[in-house]
Amino acid sequence: MNKHIGIYGGSFNPIHKAHIRLAKALLKEAGLDEVWLMVSPQNPLKSQADLLDDHKRLQLARLALQHERRLVACDYEFRLPRPSYTFDTMQALAADYPDHHFTLLIGGDNWQRFPQWYRHDDLLRRYPIVIYPRADAPIDESTLPAGVRLVHTPLINISSTDIRRRIREGRSIARLVPPAVAEMIQKEGLYKDVPAKA
Repeated sequence: MNKHIGIYGGSFNPIHKAHIRLAKALLKEAGLDEVWLMVSPQNPLKSQADLLDDHKRLQLARLALQHERRLVACDYEFRLPRPSYTFDTMQALAADYPDHHFTLLIGGDNWQRFPQWYRHDDLLRRYPIVIYPRADAPIDESTLPAGVRLVHTPLINISSTDIRRRIREGRSIARLVPPAVAEMIQKEGLYKDVPAKA
């Protein structure tokens, strides 16, 4: 079945309610059939040592999305060479799912760093890009190239960094993550020894 799919990559360290609300808003604003939340095993711009185990982050994401019909927690990059470059991921997806149309979903902060991305010019030429706003990264829509557009999704003040800090301080994260995620983090003692900056 031919689908329009948005690729929303990230470390999801851990996934939280703002990720989910944003993905649902992107479904509507970008006219997508599904959003695949691509759990990255290694971001080339981040230290691997700062991340919780890949499969634990994926498990948390799947728990978070278990009742979201059009949102998918995706481990596709786990099977690709590392580090995980977005261009390579998009090319592999296009080859493996030739009937689907893929759109790259990135935040305004990543758009500001986009010239540093591996083969960013090829990404621009080959795939539509949808930018979602970030409070600390204003985007001038008049400067966007063809194939790139800004959507006006809500700004939600939740961060994985704050969640990890709260866990280490023994504070509640119940309002910030889905119940199943909070339960797994507490039961397994996750993030108690992970640095807060990831």
